[in-house]
Amino acid sequence: METFISFTNQSQGRDRIFRATQYACALAKYLLRNEAKRKELVKKLQFLESNMSSGRKLGNTVNSIHATKSTLHISDPVLCFCLTFANLNRALYFICDNILWARSIGLIRDIDKERWSLNSTRFYFLSLVMNLTRDVYVIVQLMVQKSRDRHYQQKINQHLNESPDVACVIVPQLDAFLFLLLESLRNEPSVALDTLKNVCDLFIPLDKLGIYQTNAGVVGFCGLVSSLLGILSVLRPSLKIKP
Repeated sequence: METFISFTNQSQGRDRIFRATQYACALAKYLLRNEAKRKELVKKLQFLESNMSSGRKLGNTVNSIHATKSTLHISDPVLCFCLTFANLNRALYFICDNILWARSIGLIRDIDKERWSLNSTRFYFLSLVMNLTRDVYVIVQLMVQKSRDRHYQQKINQHLNESPDVACVIVPQLDAFLFLLLESLRNEPSVALDTLKNVCDLFIPLDKLGIYQTNAGVVGFCGLVSSLLGILSVLRPSLKIKP
């Protein structure tokens, strides 16, 4: 109980719960869309989804602006660029989202809804691309460090010797590369978790932008998985990628 109270007292914790609820509703709506007896339930789910989305907007905008300022001081130039650009685009995404929300409740009227919605999705997409670029950069660094380790070199030689058939069928270099990748991620689960979370999130703007169209069920499922991974990273700080 204390863990739950501590979790919900954090702004990130509350946001993850709202987001998980939002996409769980989206997934449930998709699964129940053809059931005539569930129309009233679908309406309630749609209402709850909308409220969860609205409850996340302003706080996330402020958090993204603060995150942009903090990443400017990272010493690694690649990480500094990727994270600053990602947080900046995320802040712009939430600003656009807030403007669309203000229009939906009548506070603002003279704006092009479709244009602002498209810009919002583009900013979100760019933010995720930069986060994934950071993940790839970190993974490459981990792989380089691991490949120089003598213990690992003995381990990879043993692996190739124990599976000669696999090494013959698959290009040995590819087999060694995949083994190195898995070993690197196994030792740094936070990087693997963040990469998986960003890949799941990427399906959301890809669908909205028409780059890779799926359906509301896939979007809801990916959003829910990403949100649950986010909750896990808040509950266990060791699983949160740094910086």
